[in-house]
Amino acid sequence: AALTPRVELEGQMGDQTVGAQARMMSQAMRKLAGNLNRSQTLCVFTNQIREKVGVMFGSPETQPGGRALKFYASQRLDIRRIETLKDGTEAVGNRVKVKVVKNKVAAPFKQAEFDIEFGKGISTSGCLLDYGIEHNIVTKSGSFFSYGDERLGQGRGNAKAFLDEHQDMAKEIESKIYAALGINRDLVKTIERDGPALQAVGADAAAEGRAA
Repeated sequence: AALTPRVELEGQMGDQTVGAQARMMSQAMRKLAGNLNRSQTLCVFTNQIREKVGVMFGSPETQPGGRALKFYASQRLDIRRIETLKDGTEAVGNRVKVKVVKNKVAAPFKQAEFDIEFGKGISTSGCLLDYGIEHNIVTKSGSFFSYGDERLGQGRGNAKAFLDEHQDMAKEIESKIYAALGINRDLVKTIERDGPALQAVGADAAAEGRAA
């Protein structure tokens, strides 16, 4: 939405430049697609949602920049805030809902909810609580959260803080969640450890291919 075509930069306020941004995005994506593929590079675009005027039926939502980005994207994520996280009266983060609206590399239309804390990012302890409750590893009774005989705290914020302070228990809950999901934690650790090295090898191979 913030990309500005040259014709707008060089023009005057009030000049009509119909479709300039869409044309620019279409040209840019044609150039970028091949280069990104050859260099094995991930490119992330963020966009805004606008409303179309006078729409009576269907969704009034649209995105600036034309349709080229939607067409070329391998994955598209719709991210929306659904709740403001507060510590007393102070806002400390957002609860967001993510829906995969397009996916060329896996099944689309998956959804997820998680906490994003200001200055910290995605809350790992919040995810542990969510998955723990879903798989009956963590129990919630009223406003109290418990893990086995251990009470984590009253209220979601206190339970998250408890897990942040007690990493051994957090890792134990994490291991049980991986087991419940049927995921090999050792394999995930290997990917996390070797991922940067594998990316470097892929980049070197791409560079050799271009040189050849």
